[in-house]
Amino acid sequence: MTFTGLATFSSIFLIGSMLLTWVVLNYLRRKAILDMPNHRSSHAVPTPRGGGLAVTPLLILLVAVVFIHTGVTSVSHWLMLAAAAGLGLLSWLDDRHDLSAAIRFAMQFVAVIVGVFAIDKPVLGGLVPLWLDHVLVVFAWVWFINLFNFMDGIDGISGVEAGSIGLGIFILALLMPLPQFIGLGYIGLGILAIMIGFLIWNWHPAKLFLGDVGSVPLGFVLGWVLLKTASEGAWVVALILPSYYLFDATFTLVKRALRREKIWQAHREHFYQLATQRGFSHARVSTMIAISNLILIAVCFAQSETPGWMRVFAALIVVLSLVGMMVRMPVKGRTDS
Repeated sequence: MTFTGLATFSSIFLIGSMLLTWVVLNYLRRKAILDMPNHRSSHAVPTPRGGGLAVTPLLILLVAVVFIHTGVTSVSHWLMLAAAAGLGLLSWLDDRHDLSAAIRFAMQFVAVIVGVFAIDKPVLGGLVPLWLDHVLVVFAWVWFINLFNFMDGIDGISGVEAGSIGLGIFILALLMPLPQFIGLGYIGLGILAIMIGFLIWNWHPAKLFLGDVGSVPLGFVLGWVLLKTASEGAWVVALILPSYYLFDATFTLVKRALRREKIWQAHREHFYQLATQRGFSHARVSTMIAISNLILIAVCFAQSETPGWMRVFAALIVVLSLVGMMVRMPVKGRTDS
C-alpha cells in the first residue's frame, strides 16, 4: 500500500472512531450509564462508561478488513473474531450487571482457546512440545486480557498503551516488509488510528471511559497480535512493546497475592495509581507512559546485531525508570486528578 493508501486507511478509522465515540457518548448520557466514584476510583465525578461500544466494533471491523485484504480464509481466524465479539457482548453485560468472576474467566478461556488456532506457528519457537506451547499461550493470553482490564484506571492510559503497541507493530512491518508481518502492520496502524480517535474523548478530563466492553476485547485482540508477532520470530518486539503494562500489573498482582488479598477485586495499588495519588494529573501520568513507550519502541528496533536479551534488559531499565519517576519524582504543586 502506498503512503496515500496508508493515510486514507488510517484516516477512515481515526475519523470513524472519533465520530462513533461521540455517538456512544451521547447514548450513554441519555441512558445515564455512569461510572460512579467510590473509594477505589481515580475519578471524582460520575462519568459515562462504555466507550468500548465504539472501539470494539471498529476493532473487529479493522481486523476483518485486513483479513479480507490479505486473503485470510482460515476458519480459525474468523472464529477468533467471533470470540472477540462474544467477549465484547459479555463485557457489556458485566459493565451493566456485574457478572461473577467465574463467568468472565470461563468466557475468556473459551475465547482464547478458540483464538489459539488462529496462531499458525508455535509461539515459543519449538522450545517445548506443541501441546505445552498451546497451554502456556492460553494462560498467558488470559492473563494479558485481565491485566489490560486491570490497568484501565485513569484517563487516557489504555488508549496510549494500545496505540503505542499498534505503532510498534506498524513500524515492525515497515522495517521488515515480509508477508507474515504485512497484515499485522495494517492492524497495528488501524489500532493506532482508533485509539487516537477515542483519546479525543478520553483524554483528561475524560468525557467517557472505555469500560470492560472496550478493555477486554482490546486486550484480547492485542494479545493475539503480540502472540502472532512472537510466533513469527519477533519475540523481542512482542515482549518489549507491552512491557510497562506487563510489569505494573504482574508486580502488583504478586504483591497482593502474597498478602492473600482478593486479586480480582478493584484497588488503587498500581504504580500509575500511586502517581495520581501523589498529585500527578491523569494527563501527566499518561504522557509519561506515552514517552516511555516511544523509548521502548526505539529499543525494539535497536541495531539488528544487538542481542535480544540486551534489548529486553534495556527495556526493563526504561520501565523501572518510569516506575521510579511515578513513585519518587517530586510533584511541583498538586494537580487535578
